[in-house]
Amino acid sequence: MRGGENCLEVFSEIFPQADLFTLIHIPGSVSPKIEKLNIKTSFLQHFPMSYTRYREMLPLMPSAIRSLELRDYDFILSSSHCVAKGVLGGPNTFHLCYCYTPMRYAWSAYDEYFGNDRLNWPMTYLVPKIMEYLRRWDFESNSGVSDFVAISHTVSERIKKFYARNSKILYCPVDTELFQSTGSSSENYYLVVSAFAPYKRIDLAVKAFNILGLPLKVVGGGQDFEAIRKIANSNIEFLGWKTGKPLVELYSNCRAFIFPGEEDFGITPLEAQACGRPVIALGAGGALETVIGINSENYSIPVGRNTSRHLDSEPTGLFFANPEVEDLVEAIEYFEKNENSFSSESARSQAEHFSRHKFKNDAKQMFMNAFEIFKSRNRD
Repeated sequence: MRGGENCLEVFSEIFPQADLFTLIHIPGSVSPKIEKLNIKTSFLQHFPMSYTRYREMLPLMPSAIRSLELRDYDFILSSSHCVAKGVLGGPNTFHLCYCYTPMRYAWSAYDEYFGNDRLNWPMTYLVPKIMEYLRRWDFESNSGVSDFVAISHTVSERIKKFYARNSKILYCPVDTELFQSTGSSSENYYLVVSAFAPYKRIDLAVKAFNILGLPLKVVGGGQDFEAIRKIANSNIEFLGWKTGKPLVELYSNCRAFIFPGEEDFGITPLEAQACGRPVIALGAGGALETVIGINSENYSIPVGRNTSRHLDSEPTGLFFANPEVEDLVEAIEYFEKNENSFSSESARSQAEHFSRHKFKNDAKQMFMNAFEIFKSRNRD
């Protein structure tokens, strides 16, 4: 269960009687707890390709989200990384958006998705036009949101940049009950757990380990899988998707977790730390808020009232400066010489600051306080 689904499951615990609206629902694709909710879908659900080619329906998604009927609801909580925040409520509806990022493909990661000759004709003409429309819609639709809550300082800055809106910060949770050390000694491999999306930069990790010749296990799959697999040497093993205990075992037994891309938040470094393992991460984005780097003094660390970092704690990883193969190779070589500087106890302690229990309590208090303020303003 990945980060967004993990959050949604906690929301379902806070609001167990709530209706769940979604553009498309593939039965059995989410956790049993979410499947039990009263799930309502958009007209996209009835399209023949909705289960297998839903990404290609992106231009239709604004219309689909606006077609959902929520005018009679007092409180809308949108869990949004694409178009969910564009849902329409009534004139007296409080709409709180828990935002994973402003629409990534249209804003911050446009080049990663559509640059570097990724598009063929006629898409080189069509995609810029579609994205221009989506950016305009995405900006205009944020006016229907009463309050934004961002998953990290990184995302809060994007909300300010792209929507000109302020936001509170509530970090995503990690399941510290599931993800914990198995107690066995680490084995001689490094680990990546990720979807194979362009901005994840799995290619960076593969190229670095091609040079180093060290064992690397890669968990995950996605659109770039075949291209990345073709460039990998024999020291790199692709395992497909893993969940539950097999994934916990992989985390617990690795020497270190590799996190090569700039993420909005990034749940996998916290899963690794919950299992007692250190993280080697790009010094940008959400990793700066979840990993205590042995070289943190070299980076601009977000500090604020809602920050769960504890900079006086022992290090739980290290950062590399730029998304370049040479920088990652240098960081891994540093780790090889200083592996004893990192303890399982420190990693676990850092992860516990992001537990589901804490997230649930903080979310409930934050959401209800915001709702009460909204109601009091409406009464005035």
